[in-house]
Amino acid sequence: MPIEKFTTLESTFVPLPIENVDTDQIIPARFLKATTKEGFGNNLFCDWRYEKDGSPKKDFVLNNPIYSGSVLVAGKNFGSGSSREHAAWAIAGYGFKVVVSSFFADIFRGNALNNGVLPVVVSEGFLASLFDCVNKDPKAKVKVDLEAKTITNMTTGVVESFEINSYKRNCLLNGYDDIDFLLSIKGDIEAFEKNRQN
Repeated sequence: MPIEKFTTLESTFVPLPIENVDTDQIIPARFLKATTKEGFGNNLFCDWRYEKDGSPKKDFVLNNPIYSGSVLVAGKNFGSGSSREHAAWAIAGYGFKVVVSSFFADIFRGNALNNGVLPVVVSEGFLASLFDCVNKDPKAKVKVDLEAKTITNMTTGVVESFEINSYKRNCLLNGYDDIDFLLSIKGDIEAFEKNRQN
């Protein structure tokens, strides 16, 4: 799936106040045989989301119609465990464009960025406030501004800055994967090579 340009997003959000969510919980290992990204969103959090007979578990947040949006707000230490890129595929495939947490595993963070999903690290206080706001109002919103590198709790008005690798930020702003980026500077590369040979 192509990477969409990301500048600013204002959205309701889905709360997942669970700490230490690992990649096997995000996408169980039995789904890793596929080699394309299609269909992974259907199995996001599969073992938490469905009973063994395939029926939805009513108490899991993704099955609760009062919560929606393209932002997942998760507990501390999201994406730990094995390095499977399929976890990022599943999150993107479900429709999440942003995941907010107070800590991400490094490999998951890289995989998310490579697949057009923005991981936003916030303070534990900001995270707790988001959970509090969405518990009171399921239509609570956040605003994520990638150019300014800020996230705003639209209920309280509190704004926090977040860090992101400048190269990955540039890629997301322009909707580039690594190959698209190289193609975008093809002229500069060719000019450099030509000057080097002279």
